[in-house]
Amino acid sequence: MVQKIDLAPYIEQTLLKPEATVQEIASLCREARRYNFVAVCVNPVYVESASQYLRGSGLCVCAVVGFPLGAATAAVKAFEAGEAVADGAREIDMVIHIGSLKAGKLDHLEAEIAAVVQAARGCPVKVILETGLLTDAEKIAGCQAAKKGGARFVKTSTGFGPGGATAADIRLLKKAAGTGMGVKASGGVRTREIALEMIAAGASRIGTSSGAALMEGCRPGPAD
Repeated sequence: MVQKIDLAPYIEQTLLKPEATVQEIASLCREARRYNFVAVCVNPVYVESASQYLRGSGLCVCAVVGFPLGAATAAVKAFEAGEAVADGAREIDMVIHIGSLKAGKLDHLEAEIAAVVQAARGCPVKVILETGLLTDAEKIAGCQAAKKGGARFVKTSTGFGPGGATAADIRLLKKAAGTGMGVKASGGVRTREIALEMIAAGASRIGTSSGAALMEGCRPGPAD
């Protein structure tokens, strides 16, 4: 049964708050190593530090790009991705230009995603759709653009926008993405029960700041 699965290979332990300190990044990486999570997800300024803290662990560093609004130009996002990879990131989570998706400018969106994919130099790129701002039709179109642009995953949310991951959205994205693409559930995944629900719906990654709580089957404290 899904309740008995090991969550660690799904979890990207995340710290993206603007006030995060290098000491908190070190603590994040220690916790990720303790549980053998698949990755840590940090802002670009901390990629080099996180890479050093995780050296020899087998865990990878994921960097966010165009975060959290997605309103930078494609060239800026591509530069940011390239710099993050040079600093040690091995996965990139990019926020799309949401306005282009809502306006139906899918060619623009595909080109933006392709630019980041190229700049990532073979590192997997996850496309953050910010599902709380989209209709179902827009979510499907976003998945199609991500696939055409060469991304490896689609991701629900930044955690800074309205709403977060839902099982219904995971099922929709999984169906729209089809084979060959993963789906990352992110935003509000704070308990083991929610994480298991996302995996059952089709999520292949879980982005959360509450990884320890998910592993221990307890609810996170107020700080989470």
